[in-house]
Amino acid sequence: MESSPPRQPVLFVPHGGGPCFFMDWPDTWDHMAAHLRGIAATLPARPDGIVVMSGHWQTGVPTVTSAAHPPLIYDYDGFPPHTYHLQYPAPGAPALAAEVLDLLAHAGMPGEADAGRGFDHGVFIPFMLAFAQADIPVVELSLPRECSAAHTLHMGAAMQPLRARNILIVGTGMSYHNVRHLMGRDPQSDAPSRAFDTWLARAVESPPPIRAEALTHWAQAPGARICHPTPEHLLPLVFAAGAAGNDLGRRDYSDTIMGKALSGFRFG
Repeated sequence: MESSPPRQPVLFVPHGGGPCFFMDWPDTWDHMAAHLRGIAATLPARPDGIVVMSGHWQTGVPTVTSAAHPPLIYDYDGFPPHTYHLQYPAPGAPALAAEVLDLLAHAGMPGEADAGRGFDHGVFIPFMLAFAQADIPVVELSLPRECSAAHTLHMGAAMQPLRARNILIVGTGMSYHNVRHLMGRDPQSDAPSRAFDTWLARAVESPPPIRAEALTHWAQAPGARICHPTPEHLLPLVFAAGAAGNDLGRRDYSDTIMGKALSGFRFG
């Protein structure tokens, strides 16, 4: 009798700042890099595919990468020349992309396939560490521009059936994303970052119905709009929470970078 495939957890992983892990930036990103490198060893099995939402791809309607061999999009500016030649030749998964669209349509959220779109740095930079062999097929799912937290949660919930088929669901972003304050090392936003980080961890670790309610109304949390002037780097966490269903969440990464509190989370 064949055994059933392993059920994968759901992850929200920080993607760092631009190509930060591949340049001379002593100590700042080391803990985050170590966390990313350790992710594969925590999974129940090597995934047969990955569906990932990044904060760096926003579209009018939900859209998936459908190319068999997606290129890379070096969507960062002002970094050393070698960072524009980084390679991550992970294959795409056209059949999985079609299944993602079917699940979205069944949930009342019709989407589109984009055969020309590649992986942005919110995908390939953390995946170069987390899945360094680049041998797991990847499908990226966009974040609709006008997407509310409730709608993003619903998008994630539509992905739940994939987990039982050894497909890993990942959201990549940053639990703190005020670039002006981070890079300017503004100490006035250090305390709000800690307050929001504490609230966020409690929300994620709450029972799923309470978690969903809290994340849907994340903008009311202490320090929320200081930490996230715009929501696109937090909504992939909401997507992950939706894909988690009734699984409990926990913080699996915690750090302070340039004075700002940052976290990563895992469900299941």
